[in-house]
Amino acid sequence: MQVDELAAWLRLLETPGVGSETARRLLAAFGLPEEVLAQSVLALERVVSPAVAQALRSTPSRDLNDLIARTRDWLAEPARHVLSLADSSYPALLLQTADPPPLLYASGRLELLSRPRTLAIVGARNPSAQGARDAHAFAMALANAGVTVVSGFARGIDAQAHEGALQAMITTPSGGATIAVLGTGCDRVYPASHRALAHRIAEQGLLLSEFPLGTPPARSHFPRRNRIISGLSRGVLVTEAAVHSGSLITARLAAEQGREVFAIPGSIHNPLSRGCHRLLREGAKLVECVDDVLDELGWNAPADPKSDHPRGAREDKPDAIEPASPAAQELLDALGYAIMSFDELAARTGRSAQWLGEQLLALELQGRVARLPGARFQRIERA
Repeated sequence: MQVDELAAWLRLLETPGVGSETARRLLAAFGLPEEVLAQSVLALERVVSPAVAQALRSTPSRDLNDLIARTRDWLAEPARHVLSLADSSYPALLLQTADPPPLLYASGRLELLSRPRTLAIVGARNPSAQGARDAHAFAMALANAGVTVVSGFARGIDAQAHEGALQAMITTPSGGATIAVLGTGCDRVYPASHRALAHRIAEQGLLLSEFPLGTPPARSHFPRRNRIISGLSRGVLVTEAAVHSGSLITARLAAEQGREVFAIPGSIHNPLSRGCHRLLREGAKLVECVDDVLDELGWNAPADPKSDHPRGAREDKPDAIEPASPAAQELLDALGYAIMSFDELAARTGRSAQWLGEQLLALELQGRVARLPGARFQRIERA
């Protein structure tokens, strides 16, 4: 994008009262931003209010000039891009949605936006140990099958989805990758603890945002970001989500956009399973293994007999993990797939506190049981 063209787009979108919907009306009426800004106030008033028409004809502010300069400098670095609705590289799936962002800022591998296999994985910011493991394993298996994993760069499930896809790229460089859709400017990292993850995604995947450079996180940004997550994807997989969750907003947007919605069921005792169960009641596809997703979308994954990811969950493959001792297996059977407290386990097994503590510690060290806040425990199923 040329400097003059970029300046016109930013001036249009940063004008007070001009959001994405108003911008699209103006573009439909007059053409590119340069042509919109060249219109008279009278012509503009046929499309927008008098106040917005006057604002479009006013002299650009110093803040706008600073933003233009900052964006120009940011674009001077390798693998950084700004895409407009008129750009041939603008993602076709997103362009088909009701509210495509007029501008997209991208850092990383731009070609990922044109890949045909894209799936979003979303879920809770504070998932259970099993939920985090599922998100990582499913993302890794999907990426190995050539799927680009899209998520929202938040803590919890989002981060695990990005990490799983990045890990798959180590063994399958020609497979899938990951796109992180941000709720900030593309030059900001939120949460700050994801700084290293952001650098890895920028190098191996793609960071994407509709917000101008320098935009800090704000509560209202994240629901808007969700429509891009679903809009870029052929489907959305929800791994864990509470009933009132941003992940369910993403799933609803996906359904409205004509995309597939998938959900992983969980224990009825886990509050984070309730959002997934609601989606299943409303018609989402139940997912037990990656093949459920690939089959539904008509994607034939490459065979990988060495895979230990959840593609083959239906096949009853023998587990390479050392079998649990009889005592440990007794405890696992008592725990089942519910989240239980120490006292509940003691009552169910009838065993002493010492025996129970020893077995729980051994299972934690083996990665078979996770200790949750409040002295509660959850079985971890190995993919």
